[in-house]
Amino acid sequence: QVQLVESGGGLVQAGGSLRLSCATSGRTFGTYSMGWFRQAPGKEREFVAAISGSGRRTSYQDSVKGRFTISRDNAKNTVYLQMNSLKPEDTAVYYCAADSSFTTLSTRADYWGQGTQLTVSS
Repeated sequence: QVQLVESGGGLVQAGGSLRLSCATSGRTFGTYSMGWFRQAPGKEREFVAAISGSGRRTSYQDSVKGRFTISRDNAKNTVYLQMNSLKPEDTAVYYCAADSSFTTLSTRADYWGQGTQLTVSS
């Protein structure tokens, strides 16, 4: 069982930056691919970014490429999402996810966090 706890959400002005963190439990963090998803009000949850267990592979939703960066620190059992040039349309609840497969992480995950709210004001 993997427990995920997100932090770092908040209110930021458009054009600003914020970094989300997701701390995990367990001694097998490095074996999991990690991802970030988001859900805006009235919309379905969508994939944002993913990173493989080693950190060598990453993938991003097109709308965040060049603005968001996913990274991980396996020594700290933590994954990060650095978000720059934020836009009002980035407003959503952001969820951390873990899965044994990097390939399918854009569509599903074995474990989910509770989410952290990001609000970008215009």
